[in-house]
Amino acid sequence: MKIAYDEALKGIGDGDGGPFGAVIVKDGELIAKSHNKVLKSKDPTSHAEVNVIREASKKLESFNLEEVVLYTTCKPCPMCLGAIFWARIKTVYYGADENDAAKAGFDDKVFYEMIEGKKESLKLIQMDYEETSKLFDKFLQKSNHEIY
Repeated sequence: MKIAYDEALKGIGDGDGGPFGAVIVKDGELIAKSHNKVLKSKDPTSHAEVNVIREASKKLESFNLEEVVLYTTCKPCPMCLGAIFWARIKTVYYGADENDAAKAGFDDKVFYEMIEGKKESLKLIQMDYEETSKLFDKFLQKSNHEIY
């Protein structure tokens, strides 16, 4: 967690983004470290957890990170949780929580409330189902399709 903390401080000091740092470890070895780079990259998905997952996947040459442990300075936002689920990471240690993030003006808590149905959320409107659902059939017809 100390390395994740130091990454967060680096990001704050460099003006890269919010006070968030993350580290991925495998078998006790540091695989990747990163911090929030939303302001630097002008990319709203450039959160510490997403960045460190990208770096670890590249280094380990795998999209499946089930063997790693992620340390992050704050409870992952819903987007980062999605990335963690897709990466198959099974253990996450975090420091601060969504209440701390809310005090600093970040929307993590609001997003969690939207998921819980406590706040108005975005509208999800399905369209073109007949055509788009056929894409999955086309994918499954490929002899070399790989599920992830």
